[in-house]
Amino acid sequence: MLTINGIDDLKARTGEELGVSEWKTIDQATIDAFADATGDHQFIHVDPEKAKETPFGGTIAHGLLTLSLGPVFQFEIFTIDNVAFALNYGYEKVRFPSPVPVDSKLRMTATLADVAEVPGGVQARITQTFEIEGGSKPVCVAEALVRVYGAA
Repeated sequence: MLTINGIDDLKARTGEELGVSEWKTIDQATIDAFADATGDHQFIHVDPEKAKETPFGGTIAHGLLTLSLGPVFQFEIFTIDNVAFALNYGYEKVRFPSPVPVDSKLRMTATLADVAEVPGGVQARITQTFEIEGGSKPVCVAEALVRVYGAA
Protein backbone atom coordinates (compact mmCIF):
# COMPACT_ATOMS: atom_id res chain seq x y z
CA MET A 1 0.00 0.00 0.00
CA LEU A 2 1.19 3.48 -0.89
CA THR A 3 1.17 6.09 1.86
CA ILE A 4 0.78 9.65 0.60
CA ASN A 5 2.12 12.09 3.18
CA GLY A 6 -0.17 15.11 3.07
CA ILE A 7 -1.45 17.45 0.40
CA ASP A 8 1.96 18.49 -0.92
CA ASP A 9 2.93 14.86 -1.50
CA LEU A 10 -0.43 14.27 -3.19
CA LYS A 11 0.18 17.20 -5.54
CA ALA A 12 3.67 15.92 -6.33
CA ARG A 13 2.21 12.60 -7.50
CA THR A 14 -0.01 14.13 -10.20
CA GLY A 15 0.10 11.96 -13.30
CA GLU A 16 1.39 8.89 -11.43
CA GLU A 17 -0.11 5.44 -11.20
CA LEU A 18 -0.80 5.01 -7.49
CA GLY A 19 -1.09 1.25 -7.62
CA VAL A 20 -3.15 -1.83 -8.40
CA SER A 21 -5.54 -3.63 -6.06
CA GLU A 22 -5.70 -7.32 -5.29
CA TRP A 23 -8.06 -9.50 -7.32
CA LYS A 24 -11.62 -9.92 -6.00
CA THR A 25 -13.90 -12.70 -7.25
CA ILE A 26 -17.37 -11.47 -8.16
CA ASP A 27 -19.57 -14.45 -7.36
CA GLN A 28 -23.32 -14.88 -7.67
CA ALA A 29 -23.85 -14.25 -3.96
CA THR A 30 -22.20 -10.82 -4.31
CA ILE A 31 -24.30 -10.01 -7.38
CA ASP A 32 -27.49 -11.15 -5.62
CA ALA A 33 -26.70 -9.08 -2.52
CA PHE A 34 -26.18 -6.00 -4.69
CA ALA A 35 -29.47 -6.71 -6.48
CA ASP A 36 -31.23 -6.91 -3.11
CA ALA A 37 -29.60 -3.69 -1.89
CA THR A 38 -30.57 -1.74 -5.03
CA GLY A 39 -33.80 -3.45 -6.06
CA ASP A 40 -32.30 -4.18 -9.49
CA HIS A 41 -33.29 -7.81 -10.06
CA GLN A 42 -33.01 -7.80 -13.85
CA PHE A 43 -32.65 -11.41 -14.98
CA ILE A 44 -29.27 -10.83 -16.59
CA HIS A 45 -27.91 -10.37 -13.07
CA VAL A 46 -29.90 -12.81 -10.93
CA ASP A 47 -31.29 -15.65 -13.07
CA PRO A 48 -28.44 -17.96 -14.14
CA GLU A 49 -30.68 -20.22 -16.23
CA LYS A 50 -32.34 -17.44 -18.21
CA ALA A 51 -29.04 -15.55 -18.52
CA LYS A 52 -27.46 -18.60 -20.23
CA GLU A 53 -29.63 -17.72 -23.25
CA THR A 54 -28.01 -14.30 -23.67
CA PRO A 55 -24.82 -13.51 -25.58
CA PHE A 56 -23.03 -13.42 -22.19
CA GLY A 57 -23.78 -17.09 -21.52
CA GLY A 58 -24.56 -16.42 -17.86
CA THR A 59 -25.18 -13.73 -15.32
CA ILE A 60 -23.14 -10.54 -15.22
CA ALA A 61 -22.47 -8.07 -12.44
CA HIS A 62 -24.30 -4.76 -12.37
CA GLY A 63 -22.15 -1.94 -13.72
CA LEU A 64 -22.85 -0.01 -10.55
CA LEU A 65 -21.64 -2.96 -8.47
CA THR A 66 -18.31 -2.69 -10.24
CA LEU A 67 -18.19 1.08 -9.70
CA SER A 68 -19.15 0.70 -6.03
CA LEU A 69 -16.02 -1.36 -5.43
CA GLY A 70 -13.87 1.68 -6.24
CA PRO A 71 -13.55 2.78 -2.60
CA VAL A 72 -12.81 -0.80 -1.45
CA PHE A 73 -10.00 -1.11 -3.97
CA GLN A 74 -8.79 2.46 -3.40
CA PHE A 75 -8.34 1.78 0.33
CA GLU A 76 -6.20 -1.24 -0.64
CA ILE A 77 -4.06 0.82 -2.98
CA PHE A 78 -3.26 3.98 -1.04
CA THR A 79 -3.88 6.06 2.03
CA ILE A 80 -3.42 9.78 2.60
CA ASP A 81 -1.87 10.64 5.97
CA ASN A 82 -1.37 13.99 7.68
CA VAL A 83 -4.59 15.58 6.47
CA ALA A 84 -7.70 16.54 8.43
CA PHE A 85 -10.00 14.34 6.33
CA ALA A 86 -10.91 13.27 2.82
CA LEU A 87 -14.27 12.55 1.28
CA ASN A 88 -15.84 11.27 -1.92
CA TYR A 89 -17.01 14.29 -3.93
CA GLY A 90 -18.45 12.33 -6.86
CA TYR A 91 -17.54 11.09 -10.30
CA GLU A 92 -16.90 12.61 -13.69
CA LYS A 93 -16.94 10.28 -16.68
CA VAL A 94 -18.03 6.70 -15.98
CA ARG A 95 -18.09 4.03 -18.68
CA PHE A 96 -18.69 0.27 -18.71
CA PRO A 97 -16.96 -0.92 -21.92
CA SER A 98 -17.24 -4.63 -21.13
CA PRO A 99 -19.33 -6.86 -18.82
CA VAL A 100 -18.19 -8.63 -15.65
CA PRO A 101 -19.34 -12.27 -15.93
CA VAL A 102 -20.16 -14.12 -12.72
CA ASP A 103 -17.09 -15.63 -11.03
CA SER A 104 -14.73 -13.20 -12.76
CA LYS A 105 -11.72 -11.91 -10.88
CA LEU A 106 -11.80 -8.11 -10.80
CA ARG A 107 -9.15 -5.56 -9.84
CA MET A 108 -8.58 -1.82 -10.17
CA THR A 109 -5.69 0.44 -11.08
CA ALA A 110 -5.70 3.97 -9.66
CA THR A 111 -3.94 6.85 -11.41
CA LEU A 112 -3.81 10.40 -10.03
CA ALA A 113 -4.97 12.42 -13.05
CA ASP A 114 -4.82 15.86 -11.45
CA VAL A 115 -5.08 17.88 -8.26
CA ALA A 116 -6.84 21.26 -8.10
CA GLU A 117 -7.13 23.79 -5.29
CA VAL A 118 -10.52 24.12 -3.56
CA PRO A 119 -11.34 26.22 -0.48
CA GLY A 120 -9.64 24.56 2.50
CA GLY A 121 -7.89 21.86 0.51
CA VAL A 122 -7.62 20.15 -2.85
CA GLN A 123 -9.70 18.06 -5.18
CA ALA A 124 -7.98 15.00 -6.62
CA ARG A 125 -9.25 13.36 -9.80
CA ILE A 126 -8.36 9.68 -9.71
CA THR A 127 -8.82 7.57 -12.80
CA GLN A 128 -10.10 4.18 -11.71
CA THR A 129 -9.60 1.48 -14.33
CA PHE A 130 -11.27 -1.84 -13.55
CA GLU A 131 -10.33 -5.03 -15.37
CA ILE A 132 -11.19 -8.70 -15.20
CA GLU A 133 -8.55 -11.38 -15.29
CA GLY A 134 -8.00 -12.43 -18.90
CA GLY A 135 -10.11 -9.55 -20.26
CA SER A 136 -9.08 -7.73 -23.41
CA LYS A 137 -10.36 -4.31 -22.35
CA PRO A 138 -11.44 -2.52 -19.16
CA VAL A 139 -14.83 -3.33 -17.67
CA CYS A 140 -15.18 0.13 -16.11
CA VAL A 141 -13.29 3.40 -16.33
CA ALA A 142 -14.30 6.17 -13.96
CA GLU A 143 -12.92 9.51 -12.81
CA ALA A 144 -13.42 9.64 -9.05
CA LEU A 145 -13.28 13.03 -7.34
CA VAL A 146 -11.87 13.09 -3.82
CA ARG A 147 -11.70 16.23 -1.71
CA VAL A 148 -8.80 16.35 0.75
CA TYR A 149 -8.84 18.98 3.50
CA GLY A 150 -6.21 20.60 5.70
CA ALA A 151 -3.43 19.19 7.80
CA ALA A 152 -4.01 16.70 10.60
